[in-house]
Amino acid sequence: MQDYHDILAEILIDEKTLQARIRELGAQISADYTDGNLLLICVLRGGVPFLVDLSRHITSPHTMDFMAVSSYGVGRRESSGSVRVTLDLQTDIRGKDVLLVEDIVDSGNTIASVLELLQVRQPKSLKVCALLDKAERREANVPIHYRGFSIPNKFVFGYGLDLDEYYRNLPFVGVVDLEKYKPPSC
Repeated sequence: MQDYHDILAEILIDEKTLQARIRELGAQISADYTDGNLLLICVLRGGVPFLVDLSRHITSPHTMDFMAVSSYGVGRRESSGSVRVTLDLQTDIRGKDVLLVEDIVDSGNTIASVLELLQVRQPKSLKVCALLDKAERREANVPIHYRGFSIPNKFVFGYGLDLDEYYRNLPFVGVVDLEKYKPPSC
């Protein structure tokens, strides 16, 4: 795998800016949910760094659960449009205030499918918190109640977002230089 410095076109959102916005989101969510009925649901794997940092800034009592869905498939960079749950929740969400925490909303197809799946489980409320919103690529109408950043249609990685499963650990969101990036051989 290439060193990320060799394929980084630009840092789109630096660590300081990311963390400042996440603090603001945490404060806003804390003010909106005060009764201790809040359940944060993280869509694995990309949402994990965001969930962890966001949770630290939510001062109202809350719980967490995880689910994994797939719409990309191995080696794909575009969603197939077909969403598959690969890990379901362990928590009954009936009557809970549910906040779906996602790293990025791109086409919106995956999140729209997840919202539909969760809505039939009768939560008290169901909202979306997305770190990144790439609205320019939206195909499905997805309400984003808490938005970290609106970003342009660029291929991004870092801070949970992978590049062929690598670089999720970077503390910033960067743009891939697609002319320099060479995908690993399958």
